[in-house]
Amino acid sequence: MKNSVFSDYKVFAGNSHLELAEEIASIMGKPLGRATVNKFSDGEISVNLWETVRGIDCYIVQSTCSPVNDNLMELLIMIDAMKRASAGRINAVIPYYGYARQDRKAKARDPITAKLVADLLVAAGADRVVTMDLHAAQIQGYFDIPVDHLIGMPILSKYFASENIDNIVVVSPDHGSVTRARNMAELLNAPIAIVDKRRPEPNKSEIMNIIGDIEGKNCILIDDMIDTAGTITNAANALKDLGAVSVKACSTHGVLSGPAIERIQDSAIEELVLLNTLPIPAEKKIDKMKVLSVAPLFAEAMTRIFTNGSISKLFD
Repeated sequence: MKNSVFSDYKVFAGNSHLELAEEIASIMGKPLGRATVNKFSDGEISVNLWETVRGIDCYIVQSTCSPVNDNLMELLIMIDAMKRASAGRINAVIPYYGYARQDRKAKARDPITAKLVADLLVAAGADRVVTMDLHAAQIQGYFDIPVDHLIGMPILSKYFASENIDNIVVVSPDHGSVTRARNMAELLNAPIAIVDKRRPEPNKSEIMNIIGDIEGKNCILIDDMIDTAGTITNAANALKDLGAVSVKACSTHGVLSGPAIERIQDSAIEELVLLNTLPIPAEKKIDKMKVLSVAPLFAEAMTRIFTNGSISKLFD
């Protein structure tokens, strides 16, 4: 078993979200570790660490967002490089954990990619994973190493609380986000509503019914991720059609692929609040979008891990 007390720690980053990694390192009072992650001419990923990691508690900040496969391989190769350089402990800090949506066999011959990625991380040599708002909480159990699962909802709730919005109802856009909506509603002292939808095929959703009273209310939709934005925009439009005064939306992970930005722009959503667990390109930032930082929470969690402090106290 590796020693749980280390003399020092270092923060490294792949190419997926350097801005967030630099913000986390700055809050922790450390420069980013010197490393280069490039590609050979045939596309293979090349990693070089330019400082010692022997016996050091190492943190690699890397979201497995688009391009997902490149960013995942960068993370795996960085872990392997640190393992072979005798790092004391290797912590994979993954603000956005890709491949999480396939977390079970929904039908015959389905893969379970969330488990596959967990196995790859462990096989590469990761000793711990720090992540935020997994698509399904049970993915923590796919790992045979410690997983610190941070929650983004309190950051979003604090923002909306500061807005002093009257007559709020927190709305889950589907059955999968009911617990998340209930937790936010408790913090905002508000009731909840649920959008009952059916999905005829992947990335397509159909609104069926609204469970709860939203007429004359200011609605806040909450989800863990917004990808093509079909679910959240259909829900917002249905709420507005059924008498909601206003509709705001929030999410931890702004994947925003395909027609997402156009759909959001044309929808009843008046404000979209996202966390910066993955980078949002300038061309996707629109006037109704606000992005909040998760860097202080990750920096605090990483500091507590290094000092053997309590992570659970972050949720009190």
